[in-house]
Amino acid sequence: METKTIARVNSVAIVAGNDPKKLVPIKPICDALGIDFPNQFRKIKEDEDLNSTVVLSTMVASDGKDREMACLPIEFVFGWLFTINPKNVKEDARESVRKYRMECYRALYSYFTEYAEFVEIRSQVIDRHMDEYQRLQRDFSQAKNNMEKSRDRLNEAKALTFEKYKEEKSQFKLDFLAE
Repeated sequence: METKTIARVNSVAIVAGNDPKKLVPIKPICDALGIDFPNQFRKIKEDEDLNSTVVLSTMVASDGKDREMACLPIEFVFGWLFTINPKNVKEDARESVRKYRMECYRALYSYFTEYAEFVEIRSQVIDRHMDEYQRLQRDFSQAKNNMEKSRDRLNEAKALTFEKYKEEKSQFKLDFLAE
């Protein structure tokens, strides 16, 4: 199976298979961090979520030979790495593991709070646009009424004949004189 480097841990290439599941061997990561592979493999097998994802797959090892290796699909590797206690890794890897874990904490926080922030901002934007839409709808309705009244007055003016004008003019005079 062909592999591809996806990351480096303490200068050790971490590879994933080119298959659709992107399987990542666990042992090279353990070696790079200086943690005991059998203990990590046991920990993964005991984990009720990870145990169903770990598989044995033939991959090209660092010595260039095909070896059967315990692998996790890449989507689970980062969560497994998050569970590794920096106190349990070799000294030169501790700071990297701590930084990785802090990045994971921030990513989780961001993931769960950004959605709530998005919902809040979206709601505010919708409310603002809804208010504007309703205002414009009222303005449009009022403008439509004004246009209808204006059209009616225009039509009355167009329909005005000279005879009607004279008749109304004399009524205006009478109304004026009556006051």
